[in-house]
Amino acid sequence: MGLTLAEKILARHAGRDKVEPGEIVDVLMDVRAARDFGGANVVKNMRENGLTVADPSRTIFTFDCNPTGSDQKYAVNQQICRDYARENGIRVYDIDQGIGTHIMIHEGLAYSGSTAVTTDSHANILGAVGAFGQGMGDQDIAAAWAKGKIWFKVPPSVRINLHGKRPAGLMAKDIVLNLLDRFGANTLLGYAIEMYGDEVDRLTLDERITIASMGTEMGAIIILFTPNDEIMRYSEERAGRKLEKFTADPDAVYEKTFDLNLEEFTHRVSRPGKPHDTVPVDKLGRIWIDSAFVGSCTNGRMEDMRVVGEILKGRKVAPWVVMKIVPSTNEVWNTCLEEGWLKIFKDAGALVSNAGCAGCAAGQVGQNGPGEVTVSTGNRNFPGKQGKGEVYLASPAIVAASAVAGYITTPDKMPLAVVKRPSRAKAPSDEERKTVRPKERKTGEKPLILEGRVWLIPEDNIDTDMIYHNRYLAITDIDEMGQYTFDNLKGYGDFARKARPGDIVVTGKNFGAGSSRQQAVDCFLSLGIAAILARSFGAIYERNAINAALPILVYENLDELELKNGDVIRVNVETGEVTRPSDGKSVRIKPFSEVQLEIYRNGGLF
Repeated sequence: MGLTLAEKILARHAGRDKVEPGEIVDVLMDVRAARDFGGANVVKNMRENGLTVADPSRTIFTFDCNPTGSDQKYAVNQQICRDYARENGIRVYDIDQGIGTHIMIHEGLAYSGSTAVTTDSHANILGAVGAFGQGMGDQDIAAAWAKGKIWFKVPPSVRINLHGKRPAGLMAKDIVLNLLDRFGANTLLGYAIEMYGDEVDRLTLDERITIASMGTEMGAIIILFTPNDEIMRYSEERAGRKLEKFTADPDAVYEKTFDLNLEEFTHRVSRPGKPHDTVPVDKLGRIWIDSAFVGSCTNGRMEDMRVVGEILKGRKVAPWVVMKIVPSTNEVWNTCLEEGWLKIFKDAGALVSNAGCAGCAAGQVGQNGPGEVTVSTGNRNFPGKQGKGEVYLASPAIVAASAVAGYITTPDKMPLAVVKRPSRAKAPSDEERKTVRPKERKTGEKPLILEGRVWLIPEDNIDTDMIYHNRYLAITDIDEMGQYTFDNLKGYGDFARKARPGDIVVTGKNFGAGSSRQQAVDCFLSLGIAAILARSFGAIYERNAINAALPILVYENLDELELKNGDVIRVNVETGEVTRPSDGKSVRIKPFSEVQLEIYRNGGLF
């Protein structure tokens, strides 16, 4: 029985001939990176735990979330990273270089069969070149820096076959939005996806990057492509040596196989709040926009820039629209300059920034305000991700056409003249957020039986922005974090004020979807929350919680308990028994794994 592509890469880097889904192995990481977003916390973990860097030649910093340093806390964190880099001989790809994952590909650090970790939840973008990239929290990254390896649970693999011819004008962003429409945010949660088909073989590197980038929004561990000859030549040129091409074995076993007809794919747009809530653009109706953004790790590539430039050439952005264009890397930016696209962008009325993540991280080129409607090529449109407004996700072609029209449309339906926009009501003002005094965390021996009051939060796909909003990410003191827990989750803005130490949160599927931020775990530790029970957890969130010794457990069904808010339950993390003491009713859920129990008893990864 052969190995899938993910299994083959992990087996090689674990020093094994074979690995199986669900098996936990120590995996050697070829590249160990941290960015300005989380990098200072990696340094903090290294210093506080007396750790040293195992191999500086494999270790890097990248600054891409806020390369301008416009936020003082980001600027401080960047300098912490620079100082640490100088002390330890670590290479820094500084504010002039662009998005870290793209840099890894450009610099030949990531290639077919290689492994990489970084504090970027979209590190699985490296699947575009057949590399196994993973986003992780700052504790994981610090451990990888110190050890060179990190534990990893081998994911089950699925195979997606795309059949038929690609419709004319269908961009890679349209392809991945169609996949999101088909699979949603959690159908493939925790899987490694491999893509196959004649049209898949013809996808360019830029197109593969776009599709691989949004594997995170599908809940997948990674979307892997087998490099074609052109991409192998590219990687070898960048790496400066001959490389081995990794492929799945012909007799590889996949847990699931999906056959999809590419000819049925349409131009789609994601509606605000959920990347997987996609609709055909011609079914959307007329949505007037205030701003447009082209960039992010998903669509800041050269092919994207050329598509946008051709649409904007000789045209102007609608008078009421603010358009922002951000190349993914300095290399892309320089090519835009050399080919004359920057002048076309500027002549059309767009703002062009230096390379970086830009609008996706709500920092580099600003945020949108209350009531503002943005159409974006980014990968996420969670509430609050890019500000207080609403964000629609679309392809670069749709974003550029919409910027000119003033409403969401496709290039073939742009108006010949400026269309008058109807007036609208004034946007509502922000409600003042109330802060509370953080609770004191408990330390000491970890109990195996937890008892506490239940908080029922019956929602799926609660993402890390809802748990702990990105405007608080510069905070590094755990004791300050609790007060911001769930303040971006509608209906639960008062959670931090009402929660008591020992409470137990019971929620739905894919809890903790989204980013790699450790704070979305640490905020619960700050409040003294005893445990979180969910039907499933986001892959990175699960790791972060386990490493921080926050008890998280997965259940299939708790219906027999008929839980209500305020009920007291008792959870045995070692056996998985959940009991309500008031009537003695009990059910069994999935207990801690051996690794989780060991880390929990240790009080955390360190």
